[in-house]
Amino acid sequence: MSANDKPEAPTAHDATMLTPKRLLRASWSSTLRLPRSTFPARPLPASTAAYLGRCTDELYAWQHRSRSQPDAAGRTPETFTLHDGPPYANGPLHIGHALNKITKDIICRFQVGQGKKVSYTPGWDCHGLPIEIKALQAQKKDAHTDPVSVRNAARELATRTIEDQKTGFRSWAVMGDWDNAYKTMERGFEIRQLEVFKHMFEKGLIYRQFKPVYWSPSSRTALAEAELEYDENYKSLAAFVRFPVTISEQLRKGALADISGPLNVVIWTTTPWTLPANKAIAVHGDMAYSVVRDREMDGELAIVATSRIGEYQKILERELTVVLNVRGSDLAENLSYENPFQKASGLQPVIHADFVTDSSGTGLVHLAPGHGMDDYHVCGARGIGAFAPVDDAGAFTKEAFPEFPEVFRGLHVSDVKKSGSNAVLDQLEKQDLLRGKHNYCHKYPIDWRTKQPVIVRATEQWFANVDGIKDGAMKAIEAVNFMPQTGRARLESFIQGRSQWCISRQRAWGVPIPALYRVEGSNLVAVMDSAIIQNAIDVIKERGIDAWWTDIPNDPAWKPNHLTGDYIRGKDTMDVWFDSGTSWTMLPSEEDQPVADVYLEGTDQHRGWFQSSLLTHVATQSFDTGIVKAPYKTLITHGFTLDAEGRKMSKSVGNVISPSQIMSGELLPPMKRKKSKGTKQEEPKNGAPAPTYDTMGSDALRLWVASSDYTRDVTIGQPVLLSINQALHKYRVTCKWLLGIMSLPSCPPTFTSFNTLRGDLPSNLDGITLVADKLAVYRLVQVSNEVHEYFARYEFFKGVNTINKYISNDLSAFYFETLKDRIYTGHKSDCEQLQKYLALIFYELLQMLAPICPLLVEEIWDYVPESVREGSVHPARALWSPLTPIAEETAHTLDIYQDFIVAIGTATKAAQERLRTQKKMGSSLECAVCLYTPENSYSAILADFLSGHDISKQQDKLQQDEREKELAGLLVVSGFGTEGPVSWEGNDIVGTHIKSLEQTGLWWDKEEFVVGKESGEKAVMVVVVRKADMHKCPRCWRFDAWNEGDLCERCEDVVKEDE
Repeated sequence: MSANDKPEAPTAHDATMLTPKRLLRASWSSTLRLPRSTFPARPLPASTAAYLGRCTDELYAWQHRSRSQPDAAGRTPETFTLHDGPPYANGPLHIGHALNKITKDIICRFQVGQGKKVSYTPGWDCHGLPIEIKALQAQKKDAHTDPVSVRNAARELATRTIEDQKTGFRSWAVMGDWDNAYKTMERGFEIRQLEVFKHMFEKGLIYRQFKPVYWSPSSRTALAEAELEYDENYKSLAAFVRFPVTISEQLRKGALADISGPLNVVIWTTTPWTLPANKAIAVHGDMAYSVVRDREMDGELAIVATSRIGEYQKILERELTVVLNVRGSDLAENLSYENPFQKASGLQPVIHADFVTDSSGTGLVHLAPGHGMDDYHVCGARGIGAFAPVDDAGAFTKEAFPEFPEVFRGLHVSDVKKSGSNAVLDQLEKQDLLRGKHNYCHKYPIDWRTKQPVIVRATEQWFANVDGIKDGAMKAIEAVNFMPQTGRARLESFIQGRSQWCISRQRAWGVPIPALYRVEGSNLVAVMDSAIIQNAIDVIKERGIDAWWTDIPNDPAWKPNHLTGDYIRGKDTMDVWFDSGTSWTMLPSEEDQPVADVYLEGTDQHRGWFQSSLLTHVATQSFDTGIVKAPYKTLITHGFTLDAEGRKMSKSVGNVISPSQIMSGELLPPMKRKKSKGTKQEEPKNGAPAPTYDTMGSDALRLWVASSDYTRDVTIGQPVLLSINQALHKYRVTCKWLLGIMSLPSCPPTFTSFNTLRGDLPSNLDGITLVADKLAVYRLVQVSNEVHEYFARYEFFKGVNTINKYISNDLSAFYFETLKDRIYTGHKSDCEQLQKYLALIFYELLQMLAPICPLLVEEIWDYVPESVREGSVHPARALWSPLTPIAEETAHTLDIYQDFIVAIGTATKAAQERLRTQKKMGSSLECAVCLYTPENSYSAILADFLSGHDISKQQDKLQQDEREKELAGLLVVSGFGTEGPVSWEGNDIVGTHIKSLEQTGLWWDKEEFVVGKESGEKAVMVVVVRKADMHKCPRCWRFDAWNEGDLCERCEDVVKEDE
């Protein structure tokens, strides 16, 4: 029927069938099916604890219990293990904790939905410097306090902090085996750690050596590389220093035959404080060097790299004259010099070193094997030992300048004042050896906890030989899945760049290195063998680990029978990365499989926990011949949390955001106070009233995490939180409406189980008559598959984005709008059918949201009609597989329908908006729509759709009438018709149809649109929006009634049907 043809009035026969035409009612509202639900607009605090318990402890216990036994088919459910990287038990929770723990929980909940038995045991890292320092500060004690007091204070702090953090984690709806959470300070954990240490010792991977290590004067302990941060703009005091040299006879007769008089070499250093420990000077044999004359210094001769003369002249601020050129190979082994601070050591050599370059300095490098690893290796190969006259506090000892021990003793080498370096340079200047000094900005290591500079210092330490397991570690991670992929290269680089791991620390709060020291007069000689380690383990099992410090020093219980003589126990403890790195020992071993499915931590853990876990795990395997396994199948890393401007959060900056602020809503604008009708607002007695915030609880925090691309640094601020808040309210409003529809008193659901509806869905959507319903179910199937795929790939932010767009665009803006009339005013049979489709959408939404917003899902489930709830599986406990994809041919057809409906809907709304602007129409139901199709060909599928030929078992006229009614409902207008084929030029429609419409004098507008762009069957169509012909029905408000005040035919039928 053409939308320009006015409907025919009913015949006498029709009138008889329709009487009485006007049913006498004061109001038709009682005949409407208006959805109502008591589901609240925001969470009720009184119910939170109950919902929290159900969706965490009860859910975790249920899945662990029910999936530990074989199913009906005799299959035991697969286990999924996410191993928790233990956070430090040293302070309150911050937003980074939330990003970490909630992401882990989302993964676990998704795996529960896949039918797996999830194993997640939270843990805490309890030992180490951060906890020890904080405990000492709390008790106003220093590092010299006796070890027993330190350990007691640290244990008390860790225990208290664990309980506080545990309460916070659980309030975020993080489920897990909280009652059996592991702690690295528990005896069982410490025993397993020592057993791994013993295994590594027996493989020859543990050794003790006097060699340079990173040393933190502020913490007074050795540090591993994983405990360093870097100050990119550290300012050092650099210096150019000359050393008079003695020339060998061979060189004097050869390359330097033309040189007479004293000769010097000039070195450049950024650590002048290391010069008292100098043992050699290095050149590169292949580098060109020059002897230069300084006329302003009485013709002084010095050797520098040829390419560095220009830079040296800038420092001196004068020109130098090149006397001759020489190769580095001529200089090496043919020059010697005296260290002005260690004259008793005699002459020291000038040698070749591969690492010497001419990129900075003078091309000559001073070597202090006690203060640099490269120096240590080069000098060690020549039998030159390490020497480091610096104590634990980073201050010079008397050995720094034996001739005048009081000059340097006690001066700190890494303090802000550069006391040590300045003192050294003062002495050099007095001896006329200093040729220049300047400030130099460069990258420099700092202690990651105290943020103070570290130094390199040779001490006796215990090491793990990483070189011995490096190949095995690289082989093990070949099979590991990294997310993001850049994590692989990052971890590989840390492994490849490491040859040793300093595992000893000079602190009291930790697991002891199980070494004994033989007393030989005033000296102590370290002794370690398998029997000593095993004996220590046995005694600790019996007495506890504190006995290592509380027992008398020479207690015989700690000395195995094979030892003779006097022995005492060592004081060193293990690196905390060794502690947490052995946490995999608590997991059940898997044959030819890693012990954990997933490790997930911050990107800084590539050099920390990820690496230490890998190294200790590989070290206990036969990696030379057998299969080498990493402890994890998948390694996931997340970024850091930043404020809205991309800055790191800092208390001093004042931009720190706590998780509780997100949960309470206090970072959002305060809620506006509602005025009660008929009552006068009382003025607050004490100034302005306290603001009220939109408190959405832990789901707000969780949705922020799930919406964030955690593989990058994550920003958080009010704009982000506002969008999260809006999304949560959208979830609640959507589900409240759906709950209302399933709770209609006049139309209770005819189904008793969501799960049955889901299982009965055919892949070709047979049985679904109306295209709106087909499209709704088709879109649901697409979203279900997309979200499931994203979640399975741990890309939760993409899944959440898909859900949000689906709810806003597909449901709220389209499907729900088109079916409100059918539910509220339509036939009961249609409402009952719609309830099934909406129930399918409702349950799928809950399953998609269950890993993200578990409290919300638990709360919503409480409001589901009991008859349906009792017959259905809880969405958080049901197996969630994506809905079966729609058959390809059906999907292709529905894609064409969808594109057309979107196009005609957009065009219709554009015309309507212009009419509203002209104040010609208000509600969309005031208008009718006519579609003009072109003369040129367009999609046959679309042509059949418009003519109604895809509706089975209907005559042609009835087919088209039904389709036009359906399209009117889809566009939420009161009438729809088609005209065509017609022709037009540009935007001017030609033909009698438009001309006749213009002659009526009724308001109208038109909009042109294009269909078939994607398929290549492009066609231009025009939609005309005009005033509806008929009268407004007082019940459904459609302009579909014959006379003013009468009901439309459909409403009369529905009212009679319900009477």
